[in-house]
Amino acid sequence: MLVLGLCGSLRRDSFNGRLLRAAASSLPPGDHVEIFPGLAPIPPYDEDASTPAPVEQLRAAIAEADAVLIATPEYNASIPGQLKNALDWASRPFPDNALRDKPVAVVGASTGLFGAVWAQAELRKVLTTIGARVVDEELPVCMAHEAFTEDGSLADTGLRDRLADIVGQLVRSVSETSAAADA
Repeated sequence: MLVLGLCGSLRRDSFNGRLLRAAASSLPPGDHVEIFPGLAPIPPYDEDASTPAPVEQLRAAIAEADAVLIATPEYNASIPGQLKNALDWASRPFPDNALRDKPVAVVGASTGLFGAVWAQAELRKVLTTIGARVVDEELPVCMAHEAFTEDGSLADTGLRDRLADIVGQLVRSVSETSAAADA
């Protein structure tokens, strides 16, 4: 199984990139997370513009993946602009977009006390509107600058277990989607 990881932070070695890598370690053997590297070059959404190559790459990566895992920081109590912009592009053409019926889970980390809970809620709302099959769980990793060990795993075992549970739900959602398609 291929899970596409989308990191809402553009910062190199961001806490949300670390969170995606920590999530990858909880996948069953043979399954893996591939982190999409190209949100930064995606231009602002413009319905009048022809589809740029970075957007085509994003859409293709989503289409090829069995599921999507998004790790988001929180900027001004909401979704980072570049991530929202990428999802606006990915949601077209509506309703036959690459995210339609795609299993998606959302997690988030921030250096504040709330662990990006508002951004996660907003993101689940956007993804539901797009037509994704969204796992209705959140993982707020607060004080992210203290949350990871030297090897990149989450220091708190409760957070590690919650992350593994959310990844497990995402994997099961893929199986349910496949079973429904076969029926």
